[in-house]
Amino acid sequence: MKFKFVALIAAAVAAQFVAPVASANDQLAQSICAYVADNNKNNLRKTLSDNRMRLKAVYDGISCDGLPLVRFAIKNNAADTAEFIIKQLPSSQVAQSGDIEWANSNGFAASPILEVIKSRSAS
Repeated sequence: MKFKFVALIAAAVAAQFVAPVASANDQLAQSICAYVADNNKNNLRKTLSDNRMRLKAVYDGISCDGLPLVRFAIKNNAADTAEFIIKQLPSSQVAQSGDIEWANSNGFAASPILEVIKSRSAS
């Protein structure tokens, strides 16, 4: 009985330390999405720098409204932020992303961001 009580307390203490980390990551992802939607490249860059994060390391783990960051930027016409994101990613990842096809099939064929994707894919 004593062992179960100690294990229960240990689990409760561990949960207190784990929960804020997940919450902080969620809040960080929400901030990144907000900066992309607002086309605020400087705050996006500062947030990544302050948290010692490289965009290419966290890109696959962040989605905004169910979309990858580049597609979310295209949807919100955030050209400056999209260009920053695209330049931070490896060209092979940009080429394989399917963002151009997605944009064309979703009514964003005229987006200037597509030219940045094409030029980055070619390099």
